[in-house]
Amino acid sequence: MTTATTKPLNQWDTSALKTQVADWKAQYTDLGGGNLKLDLSRGKPGVEQVSLSDGLDGILDGNFIAADGTDTRNYGGVRGIAEARDLGSQLMGIPAENIIAAGNSSLSVMHLVLRTARDLGLWSDERTWSRSDRPKLLAPVPGYDRHFVLSKHFGIELLPIPMTDQGPDLEAARAAVSDPSVKGIWCVPKYANPTGCTYADETVAALAQLPEVAAADDFVVLWDNAYAVHDLYDEGDTLASIFDAANSAGTADHVIQFASTSKITHAGAGVAFIGGSAKVLDALDKHLSVFSIGPDKVNQLRHVKFLQGRLQSHMADHAAIIRPKFALVEEIFTRELGELGVAQWTKPRGGYFVSLNVRPGLARKIIAMAKDVGLTLTPAGATFPYGNDPQDQNIRIAPTFGSMEEIHAAMEILTLCIKTASAEQILAGR
Repeated sequence: MTTATTKPLNQWDTSALKTQVADWKAQYTDLGGGNLKLDLSRGKPGVEQVSLSDGLDGILDGNFIAADGTDTRNYGGVRGIAEARDLGSQLMGIPAENIIAAGNSSLSVMHLVLRTARDLGLWSDERTWSRSDRPKLLAPVPGYDRHFVLSKHFGIELLPIPMTDQGPDLEAARAAVSDPSVKGIWCVPKYANPTGCTYADETVAALAQLPEVAAADDFVVLWDNAYAVHDLYDEGDTLASIFDAANSAGTADHVIQFASTSKITHAGAGVAFIGGSAKVLDALDKHLSVFSIGPDKVNQLRHVKFLQGRLQSHMADHAAIIRPKFALVEEIFTRELGELGVAQWTKPRGGYFVSLNVRPGLARKIIAMAKDVGLTLTPAGATFPYGNDPQDQNIRIAPTFGSMEEIHAAMEILTLCIKTASAEQILAGR
């Protein structure tokens, strides 16, 4: 399915473009009988990746006692065992005493934080988001759909602001926080979902200062550093410490960090972490202890034993598996779309996604075309609050789960759909 031209499609004469469209449509029709079932809709680790952590099974060899003598099989320890908090410190780059090591899901601790901020207060005082009739959070777009779902679940309105290659648009953020009903901002600061952007040092510093600028006295930076150690290359991106920046800015009580091992070891069977100031952790601890007598400390100890001293090499093994998949996406996009002027895409140095922008008005059509021949992609609009991509152009590509053969087939299908839909749109406009 190679494209034998280097001229942008909108510069083709009408006759040649019609001939090419007919050829692409014939190729597309031929795909209909292939009974393909390809799914690139979620950023899941592949089988080879989760298999890297099979050594978790049995690693304790009957010894369930933590370093301080805690029997991890029993109740207690709402903040997690000390070794697990140390692991969180390694992932998040903040002191262990500023970390809660929780259960398996970072989404569950984000749920806890939103619930506490809205109804109970993060500072053990009268400040709650429910004081506002319509509390709002800033959502850099394109962004992470789970953040949007969580916010909507709690009746929190989302205000989209643009993502740049340096991070969230700071001018837009500063303008938005003049509204006292704006209570916070969602951030995926390293290898952002889906663009792969790592926030610039200046952006991190500015975001740490945002609670001071905001009209709301209960404004919070929600710092979901999900891909902190998920580099694709030996020299990964460096992310400035918002913990240090917030301490310098005097806003430490208004920055809450999240991380987990879910894409490091076994997805859905890892350890999640919350990082924050002593005041915030005390407030969260109070509410956490109501619905939990303690996390799965056995699992925490397993993870500590498995990852201690080898986190970097373990993540290098992950990178060796998925780097060729990202390279294959780039190779096919460049070959099939590079000179046609119909799409732009990111080239991430880590994380789990490629963000693809097609011609405005075509994302839904292209995703539907792909679905009809057996390729399932993330729904159009998923990277925007309420599923509303105003330009209908962003498509999130998740290449990690499939095999190389599946990704090759999927990208060939996707690029064929993009070319066909783009050429038809151009012809329709003439």
